[in-house]
Order: sequence, then structure tokens, then C-alpha cells
Amino acid sequence: MRIKQISAPQVLNESYEYEKPVPFSRGLEIDLNHPAKLVILSGTASVDHEGRSMHIGDITAQARRTFDNITALLREAGLTWQHVVKTTIYLKDIKRDYDALNRVRNAFFKESGITLYPASTCVQATLCREELLVEIETWAIKEIQSS
Repeated sequence: MRIKQISAPQVLNESYEYEKPVPFSRGLEIDLNHPAKLVILSGTASVDHEGRSMHIGDITAQARRTFDNITALLREAGLTWQHVVKTTIYLKDIKRDYDALNRVRNAFFKESGITLYPASTCVQATLCREELLVEIETWAIKEIQSS
């Protein structure tokens, strides 16, 4: 089994490079010695390439930036949203923000041509930064072509 770190520093840097370092990887690609690889992305939020929170107080903009950040991480692993099989969405205030998140998600999936939606769970949670309103954990799988 091989494990490889996934990063997209042009979009968001590694958390261990923050002013206050946090020890986790943005994502891991796991070759299970089968004809498929599993990619697990850590909870991803609306942060920029320097680790700064973006779009404070705006759930719609935070959700969109989060989907864009996930897209960049998937791309680094050679995947797209078509490979995503599971998301876990954490909302700071599910009652207030779920409808807005869902509008962004529906629009994003439509723009991306996604018709087979990933399994998904959405829960209310206290996020790691006070200003963050949404965070999404993502699992994807891709068949490995034999050579």
C-alpha cells in the first residue's frame, strides 16, 4: 500500500505552514494495491493560499470557495467531482445556513455536470475557526488503469 500527500498550494497552503501550525494533510491518496485508488480530503473550508479565512459572514461565498478549494485538491490527485463518493458537510448553524449551502451545492453540481451525486451527510458543528461557516470532508475513488 502506498500513501501520497495531496496539496494545491496555489489555492491553499498546508495547515502546518500557518502562523499557528496545525498538523494535518490537506488530503491523502491511497493506493490499495487494487485497480483503484482512494483519495481522502481533510475538512476543507473557505481559506486562501496563505491560510486566511475568506468571505467572513457570507455562507454563499464561503461555500463556493470551499467547493473550489476541493476541486483544486481533487485535480492535484488527477480526479474530478465525478470521482467523489462521499461528503460530510459541517455547518456552524445548520438551521440558518442549510438552504443557502444547498443552493450553492446544486448550482455547483449543475455547472460541473454532476448527475450521480455523492453520498452526503450534513451536520451542525463547532468549526476550528470562529469565522468559518462551512467545512466539507471529501472521499473519492478512481480506477487505476493497468499498463
